Amino acid sequence: MTNFTNFRFEVDGDGIALATWDMADRSMNVITPQVMEELSQIVDKVAGDEAIKGCVITSGKDSFSGGADLNMLQGLGAEYERLAKEKGEEAAMQFFFDESRKLSLLYRRLETCGKPFAAAVHGVCLGGAFELALACHYRVLSDVDSTRVGLPEVKVGLFPGAGGTQRVARLMQTGDALQMLFKGDQIRPLMARNMGLAHAVAPRDQIVQAAKDWIKQGGSAEAPWDQKGFKLPSNKVYSAAGMQIWPPANAIYRRETQDNHPAIYAILESVYQGLQLPMDLALKVESRWFAKILRSKVAAAMIRTLFVSMQDLNKGARRPKDVPPTSLKKVGVIGAGFMGASVAYVTANAGFEVVLIDRDVEAAEKGKAHSHKLMSDQIMKGRAKTADRDALLARITPSAGYSDLKDCDLVIEAVFEDPQVKAEVIAKVEAAIRPDCIFASNTSTLPITGLAKTSKNAGQFIGIHFFSPVEKMMLVEIIMGKETGEKALATALDYVRAIKKTPIVVNDSRGFFANRCVLAYILEGHLMLTEGVPATMIEQAGKQAGMPVGPLSLNDEVGVDLGLKILRATRAQLGDAAIIPEQEQLLTTLVEKEGRLGRKNRKGFYDYPEGGPKRLWPGLKGLQVNPAAAELIDMQELKQRLLVTQALEAARTVEEGVITDPREADVGSILGFGFAPYTGGALSYIDFMGPKAFVELCGKLQAKHGDRFAPPKILLDMAASGETFYGRAAAKKAA
Repeated sequence: MTNFTNFRFEVDGDGIALATWDMADRSMNVITPQVMEELSQIVDKVAGDEAIKGCVITSGKDSFSGGADLNMLQGLGAEYERLAKEKGEEAAMQFFFDESRKLSLLYRRLETCGKPFAAAVHGVCLGGAFELALACHYRVLSDVDSTRVGLPEVKVGLFPGAGGTQRVARLMQTGDALQMLFKGDQIRPLMARNMGLAHAVAPRDQIVQAAKDWIKQGGSAEAPWDQKGFKLPSNKVYSAAGMQIWPPANAIYRRETQDNHPAIYAILESVYQGLQLPMDLALKVESRWFAKILRSKVAAAMIRTLFVSMQDLNKGARRPKDVPPTSLKKVGVIGAGFMGASVAYVTANAGFEVVLIDRDVEAAEKGKAHSHKLMSDQIMKGRAKTADRDALLARITPSAGYSDLKDCDLVIEAVFEDPQVKAEVIAKVEAAIRPDCIFASNTSTLPITGLAKTSKNAGQFIGIHFFSPVEKMMLVEIIMGKETGEKALATALDYVRAIKKTPIVVNDSRGFFANRCVLAYILEGHLMLTEGVPATMIEQAGKQAGMPVGPLSLNDEVGVDLGLKILRATRAQLGDAAIIPEQEQLLTTLVEKEGRLGRKNRKGFYDYPEGGPKRLWPGLKGLQVNPAAAELIDMQELKQRLLVTQALEAARTVEEGVITDPREADVGSILGFGFAPYTGGALSYIDFMGPKAFVELCGKLQAKHGDRFAPPKILLDMAASGETFYGRAAAKKAA
């Protein structure tokens, strides 16, 4: 038995080696330079020892591996910058290319070493780890529900650069391969086998033996694409079949990405070029694209926000260090409407006991039925069993009696957005709960400090703002009132972590963080419409800028009437100067004159016909006093307005102390309202453009469209000093 640091290596009586990947200092295996070096030695040992017939690679942990350590890739960028200064651009680029392809060349050496390799996979096997499995000649997956394979690199602005694009495109029909690579989804075992990505599925305790048996029975040490006469699954690129694929693939790429995601374009190019070449040259093409993407601003921004920062926040970066872990067991949810019922579902799904309270038991039962429906949907999709549903429903107790909250550790109210209604609920809850129970309000706009004034214990009062639909949206805003204590914050963060969502901690203000940015986006759409910009152009500009939907469509989802209500509440609180009359006029006409409330009554900015796709309401043109000629409108400027207005609002939240950590603004803006992910988030959009250039852009927009584009003092200071949001945060931390 040969011992490595990260692998256990042993050869059985049949001459079959077993390399068990088990990193002692990590909870999950990751690909590091040391792991690559040891894997290289294993390949040499297997290939060079006549007594070894072949090798099975498996994991000693609950998961196979999540892939490469992205911090290692970030380090490559820093080394590139250093070399570029010392030895020039060409030497730096050569180094960068050679280093970024090391893993690809290692896997190719494994694939062509002349001995069969098999991968026995249990748990998640993603990214570079799945590329290792793809380079093995045989793949067997465990039939356990937690087993997933996939190449999710596109989700952080990268793409599979260790052979993934070439091997997947030779295992599957080209159209299917492109779809899999574009989406970056995690695939279940049976689906992976049906797609041709795995050879077999077996019970967990039999996967290693199944892999060994394949080698024992003379498994081939040659990949299909290295065999003579290999034919591509969809025929050659330049063939009748190939030409059925590439024009539509290009069109789908443009439609889905609006050309904002260089990594997805690189996949398209790598597969297109690679399928016309022998494997070694194809891998070189992939490596060139990989090196290019790895150096892009988009990859840097997305890796920082969607990988590094998100991991930090999920691991409790904002949790008070001196508060011991909380042991939450029972959670009360007040209000069994759509929001409360969904909160009850995600809470019970995390294993907590839930007391779901409404004005009468019938209303509470109705809220519980929502969980039944959601679980039934999961069962229909094969993602849950009937027993899982029964167990989850058993954890939810519907009730009309506040006394049932007596042994809750946390209570979340999700009642109507009215301070008076909430004040009544707070009094009833506090009369029933233990003195150490934390009280959370799920409010989207009402300041927490104001609500906490009606509480007997403001130190244990906190905001937990869920986004709808709760079961799908990954972000939760935790709002600190002026008197909220550390125990309340720690409890809220522990709860959000338990329900597997990503928290951001914000200080109290009207609309907090996410809704302020969202309202700025919707406002800009409204004002464009009143200026005479065709509604289709407004919506297209939103999508082309990288937002999931246009501002008018988004307003329909949240309710046009809600927009009017917020506007009027803002004026009542802050005076006439706080609102824009053109927006009020537009919303008043739509809601009060036309009765168009949004998707909920099937008519808003769009019409929602039964059984047909939504379409923009033709009557919008009649609301425009001076319709503009489409060909005279600058589309680039529309896109800039829609992103800049949100980024400005994000900058103001930093200036006001609502956001204290730029990571939270970036993660929150992407997860909460889909702010153009390729930018890295609302503050990264400013940082990567450079505050000076951003302020200049604001100046142009301000001169043309008004003072809502005036940059706040924080940005003027940063433009003058050359600082960035992340630079300031790092300096503050160091101090």
